[in-house]
Amino acid sequence: MLGQSLANIGDVLYIVGLISFIYQLTKSATASAFVPFIITFAMFISSILTPLLIGKYNLKKLLVGSQVGKTIILFGLSLLLMTGLDLSNYYFIFIIIAAIAFLDGCANPIRQTLIPYYVEKEQLIQANGMAETITQSIQIGTWFFGSLILIVFNPNQLIWLVTVLFVLSSFILSWLKNVEHKAEKQQKKWAQLTQGWQTINATPVLKCMAKMEFFESIANSVWIAAILIVYVKEALNAKEQWWGFINSSFFIGLVIGSILCVRFPQFVERKRYVFIITGILFTCVLTILFSIISFPVIALILSSLIGLFGQLKNIPQQSIIQTSIPKDQLATVYTSFGTISTGAFGIASLIMGLLSDYLGVRSVFFLSGVLLVIVFVIAYKDRRLFMKLSIDRG
Repeated sequence: MLGQSLANIGDVLYIVGLISFIYQLTKSATASAFVPFIITFAMFISSILTPLLIGKYNLKKLLVGSQVGKTIILFGLSLLLMTGLDLSNYYFIFIIIAAIAFLDGCANPIRQTLIPYYVEKEQLIQANGMAETITQSIQIGTWFFGSLILIVFNPNQLIWLVTVLFVLSSFILSWLKNVEHKAEKQQKKWAQLTQGWQTINATPVLKCMAKMEFFESIANSVWIAAILIVYVKEALNAKEQWWGFINSSFFIGLVIGSILCVRFPQFVERKRYVFIITGILFTCVLTILFSIISFPVIALILSSLIGLFGQLKNIPQQSIIQTSIPKDQLATVYTSFGTISTGAFGIASLIMGLLSDYLGVRSVFFLSGVLLVIVFVIAYKDRRLFMKLSIDRG
């Protein structure tokens, strides 16, 4: 957690620094907004190709190697910024961002896979909850303080600071114990690429979750900054900074949900299917309410509750994935889920942006709520799968 936390802090700070640098150089909000699109696209490609690496290398070495790779790339970026970039060659930054995001897309499923190797099954709810608490707390704090740090440091100095954080992260992660991951190295490349999909298709509860992940990723695409800022201005008739308040309240809700799972792990464990189904239902209702209200303070409360109930669903769902199949199959399954989420989210973000322009920003949040109704129907229809797993664990 310490090594990954340093990496997460660095990830946010380097994005803050680069977006600031790109905007200062180009004076274009569009160029800055292109950064998250590049990240999503690169992670999507990474999710597709990562099974080839999982079938060949040790999981711990892959995690450490990806972090070392990010460190080297960022060091190169630091030198590039020192030598000077201008409007004729600043696009090199996007190539570097894509390379770092590609390595992140490889590391994320491996990090999730390693948790069941290091803790007992009975501790998974608590471990996942603790990991989420720390990760979301870092998101809240680093995005806020990252902007303040730019008052003291220029973007180039901030990138050097991140490089130091990445070096420390790589060193700490290298001390992790190796895990026994039995990968079939003789498989053909196509078999390796499709292994996660085959596992999902052969496991009813994972097949159900894959459908949920698809519609939920589309629903969540309305929460991107470009749409939320328009919502604040047009639906709430509030000042632009309310976007930051709403975003922060959502992350606070996530943290509270994580803390509850850490505080009451056995109760959450016994009632996993209840938390998943009710979490989806409340998130759906709250999102629809969010689409129709006009008061900023109520929007803050609803945003926080959406984060809370979303997290109370996500953590039990995570433990079900980790215990429904052998640990050796987890890495490829997580990459397949990553492909679903990044692919659906990336395409839906563009579509939701267009719909927001043509139909109004309230309509896309209402559509998000309708999509979550579909997620609820899928989960409720297959509730016996979740109930059976909870009973078996009980």
